[in-house]
Amino acid sequence: MKPKHAFYIGFDPREAAAFAVTKNSLRRNLITPVPIRGLVLANLQAKGLYTRPTSIREGRLWDDISGAACATEFSISRFLAPHLAGSGWAIFMDCDMLVRSNVERLFKLLDPSKAVMVVKHNFQPTERIKMDGQIQSRYSRKNWSSFCAFNVDHPANSRLTLDLINSAPGRDLHAFCWLDDKDIGELDASWNWLVGHSSDEIDPDVVHFTDGIPTMPGYEDCAFADEWNAELRRWAA
Repeated sequence: MKPKHAFYIGFDPREAAAFAVTKNSLRRNLITPVPIRGLVLANLQAKGLYTRPTSIREGRLWDDISGAACATEFSISRFLAPHLAGSGWAIFMDCDMLVRSNVERLFKLLDPSKAVMVVKHNFQPTERIKMDGQIQSRYSRKNWSSFCAFNVDHPANSRLTLDLINSAPGRDLHAFCWLDDKDIGELDASWNWLVGHSSDEIDPDVVHFTDGIPTMPGYEDCAFADEWNAELRRWAA
């Protein structure tokens, strides 16, 4: 019997330390065993699941369909999580996150009547550059897909085909173009708390270092940097 829940964390070789922090902090906050898998672009391409045409421009991965640079190697591959899971809930996380609380609480919040559940940010960044020189893209429902629980068995997700994932512009996929608004459920903002953007009155369950992780210049003293660094040391020990 397949597990009811599985986590998929985006992997980018430039952010290996961030991936380790996300994965380790998640594992430490799970009471029962739940699969945690990394989304590695080269592996997905080798399996024939990711066939989008890409190129390298000025040292950056470029998505030819979207006509735009990819901030990470998992910019689009995250939408393959439901196909990899097969059933149950496939929960995708960006790799620049820190889990701070019992994730079993999240499972109780997942609404089976919804196709996906996300934190519905109203995120309109003014900066043009983020992280290690990456372009700060602007698109509808930005950051909704950075922490996303896919209800794999929901009928509406049958429209999220491999063909759609490999042919639609990234901005459309990130806006959940295959779903009606009623199919998108809402999680509390604590489950995808954006450093430098979300309210300080919220005690985060998951901290998202969306602009840059604490090892990047300019973000060394950002909110929750101490906890992030402690998790990194715990992993490296």
